[in-house]
Amino acid sequence: MCKSPKQSPKSVVVAAVCLIHPDRPELLMVRKKGTSSFMLPGGKIETDESPRATAVREIAEELHLDLDPDRLDLLGSWTTDAANEPDTHVTGTVFLHRGTPDGLNAQDPGFFSEIDEAEWFPIADLPQDTPERAFAPLTRNHVIPELLNRGVN
Repeated sequence: MCKSPKQSPKSVVVAAVCLIHPDRPELLMVRKKGTSSFMLPGGKIETDESPRATAVREIAEELHLDLDPDRLDLLGSWTTDAANEPDTHVTGTVFLHRGTPDGLNAQDPGFFSEIDEAEWFPIADLPQDTPERAFAPLTRNHVIPELLNRGVN
C-alpha cells in the first residue's frame, strides 16, 4: 500500500493589535463570521504593505478606529497554527497599542466588516477553550505570555 506524501501546511502572514481595556486588565478580541475562535483584531498583509500599515488599516475596517501608528509598539512576531484554517500556519506580527484609542467605546466596542463579535477577555486568566468558543493559538500561546512578561496584567 502506497502512502501519499504529507502536504505542507499553507502559510498566511498577518498583523494584529492588542487593545487593552482602559479600566481592567482585559484584551479586546474578535470573532469572524462563521468561526468559533476569538483572535486579535487584524488581518492579512497586502503586497507592498508594512505590518504596521496593515494593523492600522485592519483596525479601521474591523473596529472603525483610526489608530495613530506612533502609538503602536511592536510586541513580537510568531509562527503557529492558524485558528480558523486547517493545515495552515500563521505568522503574526503583533503590536501593543499604548493607551485607549480615540473613539473606542470600552463598554460596547463596535465591530464591522467580517467581524461577528467583539469581547473583552482577562489577560492573566484567559478562559479555557470549549467547542463553542476557542482562542487563537497565536493569542493564547504567544501574545498572552508576552503581555504577562511585560507586566500587562
